[in-house]
Amino acid sequence: MDEQRAWRAYLESSKVLFDALDRQLQREAEMPHAYFEVLVRLSEAEDRSLRMSELADLTLSSRSRLSHAVARLEERGWVVRVNCETDRRGQIATLTDAGFAVLAGAAPNHVETVREYVIDGLSEEQLQQLAVIGETIINRVEARRA
Repeated sequence: MDEQRAWRAYLESSKVLFDALDRQLQREAEMPHAYFEVLVRLSEAEDRSLRMSELADLTLSSRSRLSHAVARLEERGWVVRVNCETDRRGQIATLTDAGFAVLAGAAPNHVETVREYVIDGLSEEQLQQLAVIGETIINRVEARRA
């Protein structure tokens, strides 16, 4: 297989997939994919809370971009921010019950969209290959960051 073909297929598939997922979430849950990811990360955290710096790292967002997103989520009543008791400069974002309810309502259709566009179109072998390929890329990138 030609390297350029593989790279362009990966790149284009990533772009069209995330565009489709973003449009689905905007249409059905009135939020962009980036906001959905923030809600998911908070829902998976202990006490549904994370330091803003950790949340930025987990979502691969700049501090300012994350702060803007969390401010929009606060306006909707889905997230609250409080100052960190152990670090006066730090803040903790917490997913509210209302935010959790919105996430719970949006997740099934989002999962169905992922299944439709990715999971259901691949054989079991291809799905395993996709997992290995993704993990390999993640590991190589993270090894360079360290």
